[in-house]
Amino acid sequence: MVVLTCKLPNSAPMSDRKPLWLVLAPMIFLLLWAGGYTVAKIGLRHAPPMTLLAIRFGFVVLIMGILFLIMRPPLPKTWVEWGHLAFVGVMIQTVYFGLNYLGFVNGIPAGTSALIMSMQPIAVAFIAPRWAGEHVGLVQWFGLVLALIGSAVVILARMNVGPTPLVGYVFTTVGMFGMVAGTLWEKRFGLSHHPVTANLIGYGAGLICLLPFLLLEDVTDVQWTWSFVGALAYLVIGNSVIAIGLLLAMVRAGEVSKVSAQLFLVPPVAAIMAWFVLGEEMPFWAWLGFGFAGAGVYLATHKRV
Repeated sequence: MVVLTCKLPNSAPMSDRKPLWLVLAPMIFLLLWAGGYTVAKIGLRHAPPMTLLAIRFGFVVLIMGILFLIMRPPLPKTWVEWGHLAFVGVMIQTVYFGLNYLGFVNGIPAGTSALIMSMQPIAVAFIAPRWAGEHVGLVQWFGLVLALIGSAVVILARMNVGPTPLVGYVFTTVGMFGMVAGTLWEKRFGLSHHPVTANLIGYGAGLICLLPFLLLEDVTDVQWTWSFVGALAYLVIGNSVIAIGLLLAMVRAGEVSKVSAQLFLVPPVAAIMAWFVLGEEMPFWAWLGFGFAGAGVYLATHKRV
């Protein structure tokens, strides 16, 4: 049998084309993740930070547990695979979110926290060549630095300068390295597990390791208003289920340092959302920084042929 093939000019092979969801994933992730800062502020008006996280993770585990019983996806075959999924969950859920919220409790302003977290892609880009075997070129490094500068301008233009306990900076900085560790570990050891299985194990491990932190606050001080329920629904479904799932999927599909560079756009986009929803001011220098951050992310993530 003879098979005739025809290749159109400037067209990529079907096998090289990305699925539509993967093409849209960076934008969807960016909007959901950045919106989480504004929504979290609304939620924290009605519940202590660690209590809010525990409730959030508990609902995610419940949702994933129900989906697991319905879909019956396969479980990891070895204890090592279980450990990899649990480790990523603990690093991202407990360390990143938990210590970031403890930073808030100990006086770190939201702007300062976002600025520290925006340094995560720089750390990933520095470690990735040694850990995941990726090459980070000069142009990509320039884009990362430019994006960092832009993000810093956005945050510094909006943040209130004031004294902050040193322990707050320690919590937030260690939390940032939790995201770094989780991202790199997922890239090197992440396997093609079903997303329901991965989320169930990851959030379950994160919730278990978060529980001791509840001793630091009054877990009964929760106001179950419609505003709190709406914020919690967004944080559970939008952030914890969809955004985290997209982040891990992008890590598996592309170079880890380029995926992490998307996080540089989170601070300026979050600032715009807070300006629109919460009425927080957006000074001129912040808009300028947003432009720098966007240009930096483009240089750091654009595929050059």
